[in-house]
Amino acid sequence: MRINGLPFDVDTAGPGELIARFLKTFPAYTGDDERRIREAWDFLWESADALSDADDSRWYLHPLCTAVILAESKLDADTIMAALLHGLPAALPDKNAAIEAMEEKFGPDVGRILTGVGRITGINLGGRKAAGKPLYHPGAIQKMLFALADDVRIILLKLADRLDRLRGAGLLTPEEQKSLGQEAEEVWAPLANRLGMSALKTEFEDLSLKFTNPEVYSQIKKIVALKKDDRTEYLGRAEKEILRAAAKANIPVSVSSRAKHFYSIYKKMQKRNVAADGLYDLLAIRIITPAPADCYTLVGLVHGLWRPLDGHFKDYIARPKSNGYQSLHTAVLFEGKPLEIQIRTGDMHRRAEYGVASHWLYKKQTLGGTTSRAEGAIISRLKELKQEGFTSGEPFNEIRKELLGNSIFVFTPKGDVVELPDGSTAIDFAYAIHSAVGEKIVGAKAGGQIIPLASPLKNTQIIEILTTPQAHPTVNQLNIVKTAKARSKIRAWLQQNDPLFTEKPAVKPTEAEPRRAHKPGDGPETPGQRSLPQVCIGNTTNFLVTFAKCCAPAPGDPIVGYVSRGRGVIVHRDNCRAFHRIPNYQALSVEAGWVSE
Repeated sequence: MRINGLPFDVDTAGPGELIARFLKTFPAYTGDDERRIREAWDFLWESADALSDADDSRWYLHPLCTAVILAESKLDADTIMAALLHGLPAALPDKNAAIEAMEEKFGPDVGRILTGVGRITGINLGGRKAAGKPLYHPGAIQKMLFALADDVRIILLKLADRLDRLRGAGLLTPEEQKSLGQEAEEVWAPLANRLGMSALKTEFEDLSLKFTNPEVYSQIKKIVALKKDDRTEYLGRAEKEILRAAAKANIPVSVSSRAKHFYSIYKKMQKRNVAADGLYDLLAIRIITPAPADCYTLVGLVHGLWRPLDGHFKDYIARPKSNGYQSLHTAVLFEGKPLEIQIRTGDMHRRAEYGVASHWLYKKQTLGGTTSRAEGAIISRLKELKQEGFTSGEPFNEIRKELLGNSIFVFTPKGDVVELPDGSTAIDFAYAIHSAVGEKIVGAKAGGQIIPLASPLKNTQIIEILTTPQAHPTVNQLNIVKTAKARSKIRAWLQQNDPLFTEKPAVKPTEAEPRRAHKPGDGPETPGQRSLPQVCIGNTTNFLVTFAKCCAPAPGDPIVGYVSRGRGVIVHRDNCRAFHRIPNYQALSVEAGWVSE
């Protein structure tokens, strides 16, 4: 009998036979690793009295299933041992003493993982309010995410633990199932995605749909099952043509096909407002080839076989996703139906499936080496947040959204990539570059054109930040920014420099009533300068301007700004000849307008 995704039978097998089947299924654990895993398993069974009771005679299945999930994700022996032991400390009279004993017996890595898991075990991540809005306990989220900064294996073990609990949720009440499903959708699936673990992410999403919307899940499952034979024949014909073209080009490939997972279909139903049987682009083919160069050749071959659909080609090899994912994506019209095709190397595929876990099995190659792109990005950000001392509830909910939400990628003029949460502004971008740049921002350009500082940036834009020494952070900026770093830096500056500052709920400025951050009494006005409530640069009024003497602009005149060194933004009439004679004036000009009183 197989339980909860175990790849081997458990039936009436005793402890020794169970661990033997585990090690036979995962033969990479050999020698000293095999010995230590057996010792951890034996230690667990020696404590059986503390873990078992009359209602749970098969108490050992959860730790074993958790270890299997991690072994499938290529985790190292220390993590497998911690998975087998992770429920034991809480069941013993003195949890800390138990962890110390296990650390002494099995080593510091196992002890560190168990300590980290112990800190976040039993935390309540929250449920939903009746209105449908997520309700989180920020301290719980904080502990969980900061544990990731200590050792990524802590969260990998927790992901496996929650996935096994979710797999076995069929015996729970509908309310408990729904709560677990919501937690999976809003925390665990995004976290698995952030770590590049697509296999776990997909299963979390499908199980979350199963328990939060069982009727839709059943409908999609039925439709996918009904079309299975037709789908198999259709995809088989496409696979044959790809294999034939690749063989002719002398490119070794392996080809597999699938229907998209249920949660993905559900999201398409929502986006297009159609039922599942009204969707046609539900099929995908994956091509694996040895070399990155072959990936690009294969795209050309595929586009030669079938007409590509406009706007569907994405090159994630040249520009990987933030979680380290690399692949080429395209979509073609095959036999009158859209067909998605992904092309990648074997190494790219392993990283896509297992993410940050894929490099842990061979410890000697990794512990002294470089960190993966996905792990490095999220861990460095978490360490940064810990150093900045985020502890209060409201900001940390924003951090959760920032870390687990969708991202965009924008570029500096030099071509450096900056990842930001979706909805970020040029001010967020400036602070991501450096705090000093954020504090002095007066404007921004995207693709050479001035953009409003409050407008969300778009994916792949090239952003140029305009600064001046006279600028400083404002309340308006605090209400605009989306990233925790920008919010923290702006708040700290205001608390230190503005005695009247009190943080209030954000109020969006309107054209008729722009927010004024520079108030009378903030500082003396210098000759030739006036405070900004009279002039708006872009849609911001948070810095001083100098009015050019050559054209003496007055309210009502069409005006333009010029970012100078030392005098902030100099305002000219837009037809001023002197302005148009300034060297490189186009690159330094900013939009300006009069603010109506």
